[in-house]
Amino acid sequence: MDLDDTLVALADETRRSILKRLASGEARVTELAAPFDISLNSVSKHIRLLERAGLVSRRVAGRDHFLALEKKPFDELTQWMHDTREFWNSRLDILEATLRAEDAIAKAKKGKRK
Repeated sequence: MDLDDTLVALADETRRSILKRLASGEARVTELAAPFDISLNSVSKHIRLLERAGLVSRRVAGRDHFLALEKKPFDELTQWMHDTREFWNSRLDILEATLRAEDAIAKAKKGKRK
């Protein structure tokens, strides 16, 4: 997985809209382009980015090009986010425990001075 390609692809609203449409099933490139107020060439550039990220696959039948959503990059991104969240949560738990211990020590020292 190239996480950078996936994140770049997901960073654009037009590409996210294309993916949302493909979530309901395969579609022709021209069908995907129809709702957008941009040229077919511009939509094709968005689609190429989605293909490069592996988020969509293309099937050619005669002159028609059909696109379908690919699940694997989403699964890999979800796993990366889960692993990253777990890493940072454990780090933050350690930081919180350290700060609580320091607060307890400071409170104990302050109590001895009285």
